[in-house]
Amino acid sequence: MFILHMVDTTVKKLKSQAANILTIANMSFGGASVMATLEGYYSYAVLFIFIAALLDRYDGKVARKLQQESELGKQLDSMSDVISFGVAPALLMYEAVLQDFSTAGMFMTVLYIVCGALRLARFNVSEANGYFTGLPITAAGSLLTFTFFFIQVASPVFYMFLTPILAILMISTFTMKKV
Repeated sequence: MFILHMVDTTVKKLKSQAANILTIANMSFGGASVMATLEGYYSYAVLFIFIAALLDRYDGKVARKLQQESELGKQLDSMSDVISFGVAPALLMYEAVLQDFSTAGMFMTVLYIVCGALRLARFNVSEANGYFTGLPITAAGSLLTFTFFFIQVASPVFYMFLTPILAILMISTFTMKKV
């Protein structure tokens, strides 16, 4: 009887933390992407960002489905997103192409990260109304990462334009219906 009670309690605890576990996995893959980039394993870095995006897609759905939405989960999700879709893609592009532009490349990298963090902070203090304001960082980070596949054929200057455009779109005030 005692073992059944322990199993039931453990299952309830796991259920109550399922969304947060997915969010932490998202953050872990974002961190792994950063480390892969620093070691020069760019293909793995790209893969890890895309896995983080997949996990990010489902953490909120799981929280809503299990009725486990919380302020902690919302904040944790934003911290994960700034790593997985802010720092990881920006560092990947900096190491792969933007560092060739010296200080300007560094500035564009930092600008992208800062705008992503600002976008997430604005989201966290705004009322949920069924619309996104500005480009979500997940979309921006996934798009920036996807362009890595074209790094051999695209001009490096392309990334000097793309990075600040995505940064500005994240902090812009256009609205987009949530899907």
